[in-house]
Amino acid sequence: QVQLGESGGGLVQPGGSLRLSCAASGSIFSSSAMGWHRQAPGNKREFVAAITSGGSTHYADSVKGRFTITRDGSNNTVYLQMNSLKPDDTAVYYCNADSRLYKVVVGRGDYWGQGTQVTVSS
Repeated sequence: QVQLGESGGGLVQPGGSLRLSCAASGSIFSSSAMGWHRQAPGNKREFVAAITSGGSTHYADSVKGRFTITRDGSNNTVYLQMNSLKPDDTAVYYCNADSRLYKVVVGRGDYWGQGTQVTVSS
């Protein structure tokens, strides 16, 4: 189900930063783990980061130390702060959510967004 609203993508220089947002309903947000995947042209969809309803975080090795996933209960939004961006980070970024962490990690949550394009280029 398309129940998540993604925003924040755009064009950024290498080394720059972007913050992606994924807004959910209160009922989804309070009960779900949420996470981000990305897909570059010709590539398979890749796990990026996830956060449980209790705030535990998980990251792909490729983004550890550069990306931070957080959740804000005041506006039912999960954020992906992306720093030190590289051209290899260029992809469409998708948000998904589910009560089961496993489904979020594999990108098959019950709820998903339509994606937002991130382009890292000079």
